[in-house]
Amino acid sequence: MNTLMSDRQYLLTEQYQDGSKLDARVRLHEQFSTNEHGWPRWAFDRLGVPSEGRVLELGCGPGALWVENARRIPGDWDVVLSDLSAGMIQEARHALGELTGRFRFLVLDIQALPFEGGYFDSVIANHMLYHVPDVARALAEVRRVLKPGGKLYAATNGERHLQEMRDLVRVFDPGIACGPEEYSFGLENGAAQLERCFEDIELYRYEDSLVVTEVDPLVAYVLSSFSNTSFGLGGDRAGEFAVFVERQLAARGAIHISKDVGLFVALRGAGPWDL
Repeated sequence: MNTLMSDRQYLLTEQYQDGSKLDARVRLHEQFSTNEHGWPRWAFDRLGVPSEGRVLELGCGPGALWVENARRIPGDWDVVLSDLSAGMIQEARHALGELTGRFRFLVLDIQALPFEGGYFDSVIANHMLYHVPDVARALAEVRRVLKPGGKLYAATNGERHLQEMRDLVRVFDPGIACGPEEYSFGLENGAAQLERCFEDIELYRYEDSLVVTEVDPLVAYVLSSFSNTSFGLGGDRAGEFAVFVERQLAARGAIHISKDVGLFVALRGAGPWDL
């Protein structure tokens, strides 16, 4: 397991100080995904928020879930967008533009939520729980702030996610650490962790893959994740990697990359519970 995935200092200074590196990764998916029904719309389709519902998104990033579904958000929802990174909250405000007034924005830590118990109808954790140092504590906090009958929507990846991309980096240089072998909260182990706090857990898989036909977007994605010199892709090595990818594309015509993504939906029951 890659410990940098949950290293707060690394995440806030190297990855999510602003949206630039995340944007590079999102662009690759937008350009080359085979599923035309994009992830933000697919995930939003599965939200079961009641009328006048209170919604909390944890790790909202630049607010893509809401930007992509702007016309679908019921006017009576009370939505709080939160992130550990103040830079990401700023990005979300900017991206939502004139819709900003529809939301409340908070910088907070999922491990210590500043809300009273039973406050929210729905909590969304979109590809963020594997960044949390103490997942059990985080899930306990989510359960605490959910109403009985409320639901957690937790998206994550599986072990096969972007496997061919990791293989490509390893062929270029076997010494480069290129992604987790196992997620601390992934498709394989997420249900077992959720069962400690929630009931009626369902997993919905998002069928998709990438067919990449351009060098620059793929290189930008990889560098956004592994550009730090400690990973071996800093400086001149970035240019060498770009030449390597160009040759791979010339030989193959396209680079096919698997995606392994899903959404857990977990019910907060009404019965007694202890961590």
